Order: sequence, then structure tokens, then C-alpha cells
Amino acid sequence: MDTDHRQRGPGRRTRVSVLLGCATVVLAGCGAMPVTGDVKAVEASQAGDAQVQVYAVPPREGASPVEIVDGFLESMTSDDPDFRTTRTYLTEQAGRSWQPGKGTTVLAKAPNRTGPSLHDKERRPSETTYTLTGDQVATVDAQSSYRPLAPTDYAEILHLVQEKAADGKEEWRIDVVPDGLVLGQSDFKRLYRSVNKYYFAAGRAEGDPALVADPVYVRNRTDPVTRMDTATQTVRALLAGPTNWLRPVAGSRFPAGTALVKGTTSLTPDDENVLKVPLTGHADKARPGECRMMAAQVLFTLRDLTSARVGQVELQGTDGPLCSLRADEAGEFEAGKGSDAPDSQYFVDDKGHVQRILGSTKGLGVPAPVLGPLGEGPVAMSAVGVSRDERQGAALSQNQQNLYVSSLVDGGEEELVPAVTSRAEKAEDRLSAPSWDGNGDLWVADRDPAGPRLLRLAGGEGEPQTVAVPGLGPGRIEALRLSADGVRIALRVSDGGHTTLRIGRIERHGQGAAARVSVEDLRTAAPQLTDVTAVSWSGRSRLVVVGKEEGGVQQVRYVQADGSTPSSGVLPGVNQVTAVAAADDEQLPLMADTESDGIVKLSPGDNWQTVLKEGSSLVYPG
Repeated sequence: MDTDHRQRGPGRRTRVSVLLGCATVVLAGCGAMPVTGDVKAVEASQAGDAQVQVYAVPPREGASPVEIVDGFLESMTSDDPDFRTTRTYLTEQAGRSWQPGKGTTVLAKAPNRTGPSLHDKERRPSETTYTLTGDQVATVDAQSSYRPLAPTDYAEILHLVQEKAADGKEEWRIDVVPDGLVLGQSDFKRLYRSVNKYYFAAGRAEGDPALVADPVYVRNRTDPVTRMDTATQTVRALLAGPTNWLRPVAGSRFPAGTALVKGTTSLTPDDENVLKVPLTGHADKARPGECRMMAAQVLFTLRDLTSARVGQVELQGTDGPLCSLRADEAGEFEAGKGSDAPDSQYFVDDKGHVQRILGSTKGLGVPAPVLGPLGEGPVAMSAVGVSRDERQGAALSQNQQNLYVSSLVDGGEEELVPAVTSRAEKAEDRLSAPSWDGNGDLWVADRDPAGPRLLRLAGGEGEPQTVAVPGLGPGRIEALRLSADGVRIALRVSDGGHTTLRIGRIERHGQGAAARVSVEDLRTAAPQLTDVTAVSWSGRSRLVVVGKEEGGVQQVRYVQADGSTPSSGVLPGVNQVTAVAAADDEQLPLMADTESDGIVKLSPGDNWQTVLKEGSSLVYPG
């Protein structure tokens, strides 16, 4: 088990005890310890063990105020059903009104507590106050949506009074307590896990649905408040609708008000791998096509849960089955379905020509120039981006001044005419590498100091449109990558001498080239990295990021789209990475451009290997 050391004041013990044999831990502010099995010290930096079950015990008779405070904090890290034992550290009224489900405050380490001053003790002998402090690094709201923060000072008050117990004795209890939980990072990672729930992207053409991942955190094993297992919590969160950040660009096909039938606490596939989901009568309103889309939402949402491998989803209404959908039928709802060769890769060779590689997880094929002027034309290129259907390519001239767009399926003698031109004097102030979204639109940033712009070419053609980014402030977009679902954009933004990663929501009003498009509600995705060198989407809600922490060395790591970092997020090191490329299929190799080793790849379970000594700007479609 991985639990935070709690060193909150003089004489406070550090909780590091684990009962190994049955994977159960008993916690108490009064100093209760396991009485059987081996005892092992566990450092707070170790990875959390989600299989460890933690139970709370009530306060001892005559417990001091500091024992009540520490016991309460310990108990919040437990698997206490409905936090019943945790509430015994509160007065009767506070115990009834405290709402642990209001959200979670995540601190870098377990909260410190500072006690009352001597003056306070003398002035108020029957009441006292403790302050909880720490470095807040994230919040999880009532929708289970995670939001990272640059370390921020946290301070909250716990007020204690003496309350008469059933036996007539006065006992210290907490009567003022903030709603929600306060956890250190290691306890949070032990107790919760990230899951993706799925909704349909707004603004798509009829008959072209695309599911969008909406990451949230749910409780490992059983939720203390609802008593639901992980799969049931996840479906419950799905039915509640998109999180506030995603809601403007994605929606659910479940009729409003649809919920699980009351009393549903476990969802498990049957012997034939069919998951039956009992829904309230609101679901009966869905038409057959809508019902299939509802089932697709459930299938995609649950397929990453190792405890719930689902081969088929059957939605059940008031009078029995509404519809069902097999896993092998769900591909029609996949975002950014792309071409028939999703493992192909593209790069710019040492002569400035765009080449294609038919790749595989075992190796790389022989590079060959793409059809058309990008592959054999007179203009030398420096960077390339390829549409997800691999029918169009966009390449940047070597001086980064002009962006050219050309067909990759027509080998005719097409004349190259710049689609976008930058007027900046310096190459580093001109155009960024291009990127294509799941709607077939082409995006590029003009970094001209005299007028920096984010540009979109609808369908990869026509007049470039300036996209508003109201939350950008004085920052400048240095690079960009579009998600396959077409509703999110990852931006490298330079500001104040640092380049950070931000995620924005793409809002479209209207259709096609006439649509008014903006990037809204920018969020810092990796606040711990003060300088980000490269970024690429890797799967449905994950990015691979190259960057440095303050005073640190370059590292390659995974970051979730909500900004959280998975426990296994740090990848093997590689030197001097200038660009990185990942595919929507997470099983395909991760590729990187390096200054010293050329283009290298990292296959799952392997180490980095050089695959091309000459060439640069290797990308997957997108």
C-alpha cells in the first residue's frame, strides 16, 4: 500500500503500517495497529496498491483534540462504507451535514495540521481550532472531473468542541469541517482510477458520428457512498452526462433523466460476455438508432476496465431489452476512423521530399516518396501533416514561410501554390508544423510577432480562417496537435520565457467553411513541466509530452487530456528529442525526432531504437 507519511505536529506518529497477508489495513487516530502478519515500512513515493483494503476505526474514549483531527484525516483515506466511522469524529450535526461526495482536494502530500496557540487554549478551554495546510496540486469536482493546478497554498479550518456522549461524558468532536475529501497524491492514486466515458461530438455531419473520451476519476473497488463497484460507478457517471468542460461540444444519446434502476450496485458480464444494463423508464423513449448509439457509449466506456471485458451490451428498459450492440459492431462510431492502413507513417527526407512508410509494430517498411509534388516536386519541405484518410498532405517549406497542400492519391503534375504564407522575418517566427483534425480540417499557427494567428482551412482548402483563442492572453502558439475527435486541440504556448502545454475545446457554430470556430477554456495540462518541447495525441484522451521540470532534465511522459499523470506515465529516456509522434492506436510504436540519433521508435515493452538516421518530422496521419 502507498500512503502518505503524516507528520503534522510534535509527537505525531507516521502511518506506514501494512497488514500484508489479507491486504487489509486498519487506521485510527488513537494509534491502533494491525495485530497479525508482517509489518513493513512503505515510503510515500512508492506506487499505490489498488488491491489494499483500508478500514477505519472510531475514536477511543477520551481522545484528545489532536487525536480526533488525525483520526479523522486517517479515516478519510479508508474504504469506510458511507464514511460512517469517519463521521464519528464529527459532532452529530456535522456528521449529518458533511458531504464527502462534494469533491476531492488533492495535495502533494498528506495534509499537515497546526494546533491552537497557547493563548487560544487559555481563552477557550471547551473549544479549539486546527488548520490543515499543504500544497494543493489538483481538484476533483462533484462530476469527478480532474483539474491540475500549479502547487497552490491550501489552508482550511477544523473547529472542535466538547460534545456530551451517550454515557454523559464530554468528548472532543469536530463541528466545523469543509465538505469533500482532502487527500495526498499517493492516497488519491490508491483510492481512485481514471476512466474514459464517451459522448458524441457535436456538429458532425448526419451519419458520421464520432465518440469523444471524457476522462473522470472513479473509486477503485467499491464507492463508500453509493456502494457501487467500479463498472457501475462508471456507467452512472456516463448517464450523468458530459463534464462541464466537454458539454459545449459533446452530448449523450441517452434521453434526459435516464439512470440506472434503483439498487443497482454491480454490473458484470454474464457467462456469454454480455453486459445487461437496467435503465429507468426514461430510456424507453429512445428510437432504435439512438439506442444503438447509447449502447456504443456504454461499450466504449467499459472496454478499458480490465475487470469488465464486455463482448456485448444489452440495454434493458421497463419492459425488457431495448437493444444490444456487439463489440465488433461498434467500429462505426469510432472517431477519426482514418484509412485502411492506420499504421502508415510519413516523414521528410534529407532532400526535403515527403516519404511514406507502411509501418508495423514489428518494424518499418521501405520508405517511398508520396504521389504528387510533395514527394517529387521542386520545393524542399521541412515538416509534414497528413489527413486521417491519407488523401491529402500539407507540408511546410524549409524556411517555414509557406504551407502547401496537395493530393496524395493523384500523381498528376499539380502546381504547388502556397495555401498560407507568413510575413515574419525570422524562420522561427513563421509557420508551425500543420495538423489535421477528425473533421478533415487543416490547422496551422502563424507565429509572426506582428500578428500571431491560429488558422484553419476547412477541408484543407480555400481561404484560411483565423480562429479566436480568447484565453491565450499574451502567450504565443508555437505548435499544435488536433485530436481525432475534432473537439480538442493541444497547444505549446510560449509566455514569460517558458513554453507550456495547454488543452483547448474547439467550438464550431455552423457547418463547413462557413462555420465560426473558436478555441475556448484553455487549461494547463502539465503544470509540473515548465518547458514543453513536443507533444502528440496518443489514443483517445492521452498525450505524449516531451519537457522539463524546473531545474530538471528532459523527459518523455504520458499525460491525460484532463492534465492528470498516470502512475506509469514516465517513459524510457531518450536524448535531445525535438519532435514526437504517436498514433490513435496505442499499440503502435511511439516515434521521436532526435538531434543525435535521427528518428527513433519505442514499441510497447521495448527500448528506443534508431530506425532512420536521415530525415525528420515523422508523423502518423492526423
